[in-house]
Parts: sequence; C-alpha cells; structure tokens
Amino acid sequence: MDNADKVQMNYMSIVEEWQLQPIKDISDIDLILHDFRVLFAYNSGRIENENFNYNDICSIFENGELSGYAGDVLTLNEQRNQKDCYEALKPYIVKRQPLSVDLLKKMHFALCKDTYDENRLSKGEQPGELKKNNYGVGYLDVGSYASEVVGDLTEVLEDINSYTGDRILDAAAYLHACFENIHPFADGNGVVGRTMMNYYLMIHDHPPIVVFDEDKKLYYHALEAFDRSEELEPLLTFLTSQGEKTWGRV
Repeated sequence: MDNADKVQMNYMSIVEEWQLQPIKDISDIDLILHDFRVLFAYNSGRIENENFNYNDICSIFENGELSGYAGDVLTLNEQRNQKDCYEALKPYIVKRQPLSVDLLKKMHFALCKDTYDENRLSKGEQPGELKKNNYGVGYLDVGSYASEVVGDLTEVLEDINSYTGDRILDAAAYLHACFENIHPFADGNGVVGRTMMNYYLMIHDHPPIVVFDEDKKLYYHALEAFDRSEELEPLLTFLTSQGEKTWGRV
C-alpha cells in the first residue's frame, strides 16, 4: 500500500468517526469543534494575512476579547470576524441550511466587515455584497465579470445543492474550486471559500478541514490546476491529506 492509499484510508476512518457523533444542536458544534475552530481560524486567516497570531485567536475565541493588543487594526478586525462568522453560522449548520447566494453574502459580511480599504470602498464595494467591478486574480487572471457573477454562482450552487451522491469531499472540492475561479467578491474570497467548503462538509455529515498556512503553496497549485484545465484531482488529493492532518492535530 503506497502513502496515498494510506492517507485515503485514514481520511475515511476520520469521516466514519465523525459520523458517530452527529450534530443535533449548537452545543454539539461547540463541543466537537472546540479545538478545530481556533486551528481553522488561525490558518485560514494567515494564508492571506501573515500577521495573524495564534494566541490572539485563542483569546478571542475563549474570552471574546484581547488585552494589550499592539498589532494593526485590520488584523484585529479580521481575527474578531473569524469568531463572529463561526457564531453566525452555527444555527444554519444545525438546520442543514443549503448554500445560497444570500448565505454566502452573510458569510462574507461576517468575515470581512470593517476590513475593506478606502480604494475598495471608493469603487462602491462593500462587505456582504458581490463585487461591482471586474478583478483579475492569480497567475491565470481568473474571475467572472461582475455582471456574470450572480448567474455563475447560482449555477454552481444549484449543481451542488442537487447532488445526492456520497462523494461529498469531491463535491466540496469542486464547489471550492469553482468559487475561487468565479471570485465573486471584491476581496476576501479565499477566507470565504474555505469557510463555505467546511460549511458544506458539515451539513453533509463530513468533518471540516483546515488548509494549513504552511501548505499554501500546494493549495495554490491545486487551485491553479483547476483554473488551467478544470482538473480537480490535485485539489481533491490535497484536501484529503489536509483532512488527515487536521484531525491528527485536533
């Protein structure tokens, strides 16, 4: 058995163990995700903002505040927003609320409020709203035109919400890759996309996954493979390994 097979087997065991403790109410979420939520918030935020501090994130989640903070205001807001988004999504997870454009807007507002710079604001961009201008991002300059975002995003969400198979991680990888390719918001697409992916996993009884900051080059390469040729396997392989790594650390 090669290493890839071992990773796959370990991941499937993690899924099976997760499904033995179903989420029935908000208290279940807090219990099951107590350690995960900090690990995810730190790594997901740090992928785009290297100033994220693990101890600060811990304090925010455990105490709801920071004392003696000496960092920049943007980082403080982004770190606070991680907890706000976590709290805001818990009722939706319990209800197994399907993903929608409106729900993605709520995620974006929770994660990005008070973080847009004057340049974005001067162009009419706002947290919680789809982009109003065209932005090319990444090596391949991807991103839907602003006028096409609603249609492109709605199409992907309809595909995902109608899926009834059991290859949930495959569907989550596809959702995340498509979302990042569309790039529906003026900023914050990465952190929203990773949150959205985990939301989808949890409402389908699969464990959420940390994309570790230390592995972000592999992450970007996997997303780029999808942008180049709609090849999903690199991202699926990457997420499987990250899932194994996540629950080996939590």
